[in-house]
Amino acid sequence: MMTDNQKIGNDGENIAASYLIKKGYTILDTNWRYGHLEVDIIAEYNGMVVFFEVKTRTSNTLGSPEQFVTKQKQNNLIRAANFYFTKKHCSQEVRFDIIGILQKGDKVELTHMEDAFQPSW
Repeated sequence: MMTDNQKIGNDGENIAASYLIKKGYTILDTNWRYGHLEVDIIAEYNGMVVFFEVKTRTSNTLGSPEQFVTKQKQNNLIRAANFYFTKKHCSQEVRFDIIGILQKGDKVELTHMEDAFQPSW
């Protein structure tokens, strides 16, 4: 049984995937896991592999959805990307994007932050 938060998150990821496909991205994986690490969406765009964190909220009272991507979450995404590249034997350029979705009833606001953060390796 899915909790309300899980349903909201799943809905947001589906909205984000549809948006990306319309923008010309090729979805490679969704909800990709390595141990306890998870990447919401992995896509390819112009020869680059893009790792997406999707944050969905029903209210922006405490801040915009994308503001909830903590430094720890960013570090986890970077670690997951390292594992993904090793496992898939990839050597393409990489980018980390955040998609924030504010969903109030039928109204959806989507914010796509390209190159939202950089790994410090």
